[in-house]
Amino acid sequence: MKTIIDDWKVIAYPEAWNRQETLFDEVVAAKQGGATYTNRIILCEHPHVYTLGRSGKERNMLLTDEQLQAIGATYHHIDRGGDITYHGPGQLVCYPILNLEEFGWGLKEYVHHLEEAVIKVCASYGIEAGRVEGATGVWLDGGKPRARKICAIGVRSSHYVTMHGLALNVNTDLRYFSYINPCGFIDKGVTSLQQELGQEIKMAEVKQRLTSALFQEMEIE
Repeated sequence: MKTIIDDWKVIAYPEAWNRQETLFDEVVAAKQGGATYTNRIILCEHPHVYTLGRSGKERNMLLTDEQLQAIGATYHHIDRGGDITYHGPGQLVCYPILNLEEFGWGLKEYVHHLEEAVIKVCASYGIEAGRVEGATGVWLDGGKPRARKICAIGVRSSHYVTMHGLALNVNTDLRYFSYINPCGFIDKGVTSLQQELGQEIKMAEVKQRLTSALFQEMEIE
């Protein structure tokens, strides 16, 4: 089956979630009916929003409704794994809607490939990134007191079809992470490509590098 790139540009979180659900349901139905389908890698940015995963703790949101309104952010409980995270302008969000059976991957292996793609993107900018044991996502200085997350990952899978995905901090306003315990952690920081490199990074360039790395992991020419 073919895999295509969809760039939704800047889109409100609820609209993106609804569109994901529709595409996800189409792939599941096609699989069950033996019909053709399309794997998609969706790229987008969201206005300021916080999302809490199924296993997340409400206490990791540190603001009241009134305070959320004051900073121009919304808050949604969603059906991915993981705890609370932030999405906003300057952050590249990627939602792969894939049939994992086509690639011969289980869910843990799939997450590993997402992490590996982001690690390759960071390396392309001269940034050494990696993993932290017991903490999904991509980190800098993992295992050290200065450990900081550059990419959060939270996915959902049903019938071996995926949705949700990853959020890579490119030119993200990192102050918005101070209003939550990111991914439930209170002892680790967050960072961005801009923060590490000391300059704004072209989003179009990062999109190209990420999709190239994902295609490499998926062994797609």
